[in-house]
Amino acid sequence: MPLSPDRNPDPQLKKHQSLPDIWLKDPQALKNVVLKMRLQSLSSSNTPPSEPEETLTLSQSDTQDDNPPGPDYTALLSDQLLLIILSKLTEPQHVSNSLVCKRWSVLSGQLVRSLRLLDWEFLESGRLVYRFPNLECIDIVEACMTLPRNSGILLSSKLVSFHLGTLFWDARFVRQEDLLHSDLIDVGLKILAKGCLNLRKLVVIGASEKGLCSVAEECPTVQEFELHCCTDLALMGISGCQNLQILKLIGRVDGLYDSVISDIGLTILAQGCRRLVKLELAGCEGSYDGIKAIGQCCQMLEELTLCDHRLDGGWLAALSYCENLKTLKLHSCKSIDPSPGPGEHLGLCPALEELHLKRCHMRDYQGVRALFLVCETVRELVLENCWGLDNAVFGTASICRRVRFLSMEGCSRLTMDGLESVILSWKDLKRLRVVSCNNIKDSEVSPAVAALFSVLKELKWRPDSRSLLSSGLEGTGVGHKGGRTFKIK
Repeated sequence: MPLSPDRNPDPQLKKHQSLPDIWLKDPQALKNVVLKMRLQSLSSSNTPPSEPEETLTLSQSDTQDDNPPGPDYTALLSDQLLLIILSKLTEPQHVSNSLVCKRWSVLSGQLVRSLRLLDWEFLESGRLVYRFPNLECIDIVEACMTLPRNSGILLSSKLVSFHLGTLFWDARFVRQEDLLHSDLIDVGLKILAKGCLNLRKLVVIGASEKGLCSVAEECPTVQEFELHCCTDLALMGISGCQNLQILKLIGRVDGLYDSVISDIGLTILAQGCRRLVKLELAGCEGSYDGIKAIGQCCQMLEELTLCDHRLDGGWLAALSYCENLKTLKLHSCKSIDPSPGPGEHLGLCPALEELHLKRCHMRDYQGVRALFLVCETVRELVLENCWGLDNAVFGTASICRRVRFLSMEGCSRLTMDGLESVILSWKDLKRLRVVSCNNIKDSEVSPAVAALFSVLKELKWRPDSRSLLSSGLEGTGVGHKGGRTFKIK
């Protein structure tokens, strides 16, 4: 029988396989080699001190995975190119993108421009400036408080909002002990200033001169400050901000915190921040001297807002030094000026164009009259939810003869007679808005007022909300005894 070729030769004579052959036949072996090489590269590289070192281990599930994940094609893109792609997405998508991997987390952090910080340790450890190096606006007020954040009680006002505990002391929601020490806040501001050089807006509470100086020295681009619980001497820290244009100072807030900003602080502010364009003073004390210093030094000031001011009598006369002031806003003021002085000594603001009064007490006839004398050149007058604004008080507005736009809302004591006597004296009136002034009736509109309405460029007339509701429900049976009602099943 002829011999046939041996199909099973001696195993010792078989050709040895090379490592590439083994890797190609067993993809899992190649994966283990790549991970081992990556471990060696990571052990020789330096990781940021604020981030934990990354470690990779081969778990049993990795070695037994028959279907490894697909390749990461984004790894072929450079950081600059991937950053351009991620920047085209909306801001809410940055959060989900940062959860993809560590690389995407770092790149998405570079796109974040505004942030509200809740955890102080995140800033103190340096992780904030590493994760978000390009921040332009940051609010660290709530992080500077030691109040519980899981209490379910949220205090919100027009100036600040944060969570509260269940205990209160002396009718106050926030004690001095509930704020971080100013030295600790200064350390955090120094870390923030050195890590975020592009900072433009900072909102902080309880900062001292030292911490604000760090921001002024390290961040030349800062343009806006919002300082809560601020004191006079702390304002010396922002005198080095050469480009500061917008400033909001919050001193005393009833039930929250009690700090004093007086004429001393206003004078320091005026001499150090001469390029201010917008200034808001909330709960600040002072007098004629402080407002005068601001008007003389801050020649670029265009908008001044006083919220719940504690200024002494006679401060209105100092507004005449604000020669370029265009907008004056008074919010939640318990009084305008208790003792304005003689009208011939008040002066006026020659460039003033807008006057806004919201939630102010206007029962003082002399104070309101003095305000309109100083603001004689206004062209836009806004009155919203002002208490005590009756016909006699509103009649002093006829002093402002250049008014072109009048907006009134929630002025329930004013009647049609008081409104008519003023608007008919304004020959330049072009726009009128009257909403929710319940004592002004449609039936009391005179022919002269109706003729004025016909030539206005803009008219919004809904003075009596109750009569409007009644007319809208007329014929439906709703609102009458025994009438129809709505029931949601």
